[in-house]
Parts: sequence; C-alpha cells; structure tokens
Amino acid sequence: MASVLFEDVVVDIPIFDASSRSLKNNVLAAATGGQIRPREGRGKVSIRAIDRMSLQFDHGERIGLIGHNGAGKSTILRVISGIYEPTGGRVSVEGDVAAMFDIGFGMDPEATGWENITLRGMLLGYSRREIERRAPQIAAETGLGEFLDMPLRTYSAGMATRLAFAVSTSIRPEILLIDEGIGAGDAAFIEQAQQRLRTFIGEAGLLVMASHSNSLLREWCRTGLWLEHGRIRMRGAISEVISAYEAHVAASA
Repeated sequence: MASVLFEDVVVDIPIFDASSRSLKNNVLAAATGGQIRPREGRGKVSIRAIDRMSLQFDHGERIGLIGHNGAGKSTILRVISGIYEPTGGRVSVEGDVAAMFDIGFGMDPEATGWENITLRGMLLGYSRREIERRAPQIAAETGLGEFLDMPLRTYSAGMATRLAFAVSTSIRPEILLIDEGIGAGDAAFIEQAQQRLRTFIGEAGLLVMASHSNSLLREWCRTGLWLEHGRIRMRGAISEVISAYEAHVAASA
C-alpha cells in the first residue's frame, strides 16, 4: 500500500559561496520564503526549505499542498521522489513514485514523435519492450497522426505538450506527485485535459499535488496541508485549509 512518512525531516539547500551580508540575506529570505542560515565555512549560505517536519500520507489520500512561494511545497515533492536527500531526519516511501514536475523532460527536439514516446516512456520506468507495446495506444491519444513521423522541433508548443502529456499519463503509479507550477503552460493544458487527468489521478494510490490554483486543489484533493517557512501550519479538509490560507493572505495584504 502506498504511503509516505517524514520524521523530523530537515532539508537545507545551499545557495552560494559568497560573503554573507545581512542585506543579501534579507533579499533572499523575502524572495524564497525560506530561512537563511549560515553554513560551516566562511560565506557559505543555505536555505532551510523544510524545518523538522513530521507528516504521514496514506493510501487513498488526495493531498493538496498550499502556501506562498518558498513555503516548501516543491521541496516536499522532491524529497518524496528522491531528487532531494534530507539533511536530517528520516523519510520512508512505500510504493512506486511517478513525478509530473515537467512533463516534457527528457524529450529530444531532433527525434520524431514516435522516438520521443520511447525516450520519455523509458525515463518514466518502462522497459523498451513495454513502451513499444504501449506506443500505438499512446500515439492514438495524442491525436497527432502523421505528425508523429516528424521531428519534435517542428511541433507547436501545444502539440509537444499533448505528446508529453499522453506519455506521462500512460503510467499507473502508486504514488503520484504533481507540481503544477513547474512546466510553463501546464495549468492551461490541464483545463483542456480534464477527463484524461481525472482518470489518471483516480487510478493513483496516493496523490500529492502542489498548486497555486485553489480551484484545481478543491477539485483534485480532499486534504489540505498549509505550509509556511518549511513548517506545517495547518492540516485539514481542503476547503477549510484554503479558506484559512486565503483569509491569512487577505489580512496580510
């Protein structure tokens, strides 16, 4: 069964090696929302993206991550996916993970649509034999027809997104991670692919989604996690958490 467990997890992200001046630190803190911390050695600075966080996500949950830029939403997703190693604490992830951070990652502009189906599929964990078996169905779902015989560089942005989306949503993950803010145009395309995405998300054992679109979070998620400066400020029903966050933002304006 899919599950995620954080126990006192800390993630420090190094920023640069330079003189640590207070003005520079203040600017960075304002821009990232994280906590500026000096590191060992002169001029070494890091952002504490997650600060002693403990949480548990279980099979069947639909989690929406809420918070300002730099609150820790994308960092949580990257720790779950294994992209980031925690600086401290313990992380346990049970189940196969599929991360939709940039659905076009790994695609070659000089390769044809067919070749990119294979390339992207293998990056998602398919064997060559398996992705070649699935390729005709994926191709049909793109709606690109004979354009699949042409190089990706000849595609419009919308055509390339349709190709990447069809490959990415062909998997059946136990844990699905979506970061809607990463790929340019993703939010607009999601609006055009509601039914496909609804089926894809519905088949995942566990969904964790970060988004600045409260309407998307209300539609796809049942539980909200409000993050602030790398810590959990509130967890509860998605509508209640969004309402509390919106009231906080309005009061701070």
